Amino acid sequence: MGETRAPRTFRMVSLSVMMTTVGWIATALASVGVAYTVASSAFVQHFLRRERSNCATAGETIAILKPLHGAEPGLRQNLESFFNQDGGEATHLIFGVHDPNDGAVGVVQALRTLYPHTAVELVVDGAIHGKNRKISNVVNLSRGADAAILVLSDSDIGVDPKYLVQVSDALSKPGVGVVTCPYYGRPEGGFWSRFAAMGVSYQFLPNVITGVVLGMAHPCMGSTIALRRETLESIGGFVAFKDVLADDYAIGAAVRRLGLASTLAPAVVSHSCSEATLRELFSHELRWARTIRGLDPLGHAGSVVTFPTPLALVGAAIFHFSPPALAVLAAALASRTWLAFRVDRAIGRRLGTWWLLPIRDMVGMFVFLASFAGRSVEWRGAKFHVTPDGDLRPV
Repeated sequence: MGETRAPRTFRMVSLSVMMTTVGWIATALASVGVAYTVASSAFVQHFLRRERSNCATAGETIAILKPLHGAEPGLRQNLESFFNQDGGEATHLIFGVHDPNDGAVGVVQALRTLYPHTAVELVVDGAIHGKNRKISNVVNLSRGADAAILVLSDSDIGVDPKYLVQVSDALSKPGVGVVTCPYYGRPEGGFWSRFAAMGVSYQFLPNVITGVVLGMAHPCMGSTIALRRETLESIGGFVAFKDVLADDYAIGAAVRRLGLASTLAPAVVSHSCSEATLRELFSHELRWARTIRGLDPLGHAGSVVTFPTPLALVGAAIFHFSPPALAVLAAALASRTWLAFRVDRAIGRRLGTWWLLPIRDMVGMFVFLASFAGRSVEWRGAKFHVTPDGDLRPV
């Protein structure tokens, strides 16, 4: 009996030591996360309130490239925002679809009628050049883009009238090769779209800005990819990225290899979130989490500190909600709420429901952990395996 009891006691002691160790690690990471969140709050407020230029780049033509796929929620509002640009007389809007029966065609035709003096072109071309169908679309529609500056922007992006002025001004700075824009989430439907938008506004946006301010990130995002024609030609054109899932990241990296910088414009744009179910939200966020993990595994692993509330909750549960553990949990909740307040204030509108933020962070933490459990993703109804360099392989 004594021999049986001894191994059992040893296992219980080992489990207790392991749980205590996990508790200390979680609490320590949560404490670092609180400091990170407080710093992010200051960075967001400072960055989003930078002085914004009101002077357009004189004498240069600009082509805005918009690959479209279906009449997604908010599409008309987003596309129309590109028609209402200050200094837009030198702008050529080029939209592209693969299918003449695509629902987005009617939206473009209606806007073309509403703005008869705007240079608008609709390219309908079913040619597929690689695994990335969006880039295939971009290759097709960019053939008619005869402009000095090309601005590629996803269909779910909305902008304000100063957007083009601010982007072209940023691109005119010496040594800059590509310009992108930070973005916040704008819900287009029910609860899950609002939930998704909170993740964009209160998790993704502060992380991007903090990474840029600290010199740890050089983003290039689908919200905006603005570059000069000669720069695009030097990196092999859009067709060079036909098999890459993270085409925006790859374009930025290619430009930096030329010795040119990628930079954030002071323009902050909106990203339409139209997720209708939890599964749709999870699938979308997991796809990007696994893509980021493949491109920057160390940075992705380090982003665990951006989830102080779930970490603090784990520590508090292990330590039976002792006063020190509860203090860390309270600090985590307070810091995340403060960050949401600062983001809302900088953008100038309420972007989410603050009391839902702890639950939103729990879901984000679950997506983060799930990103390490494989490399397969779902994209537009098909399954792919994401290679470490960001290429797509059909499953």
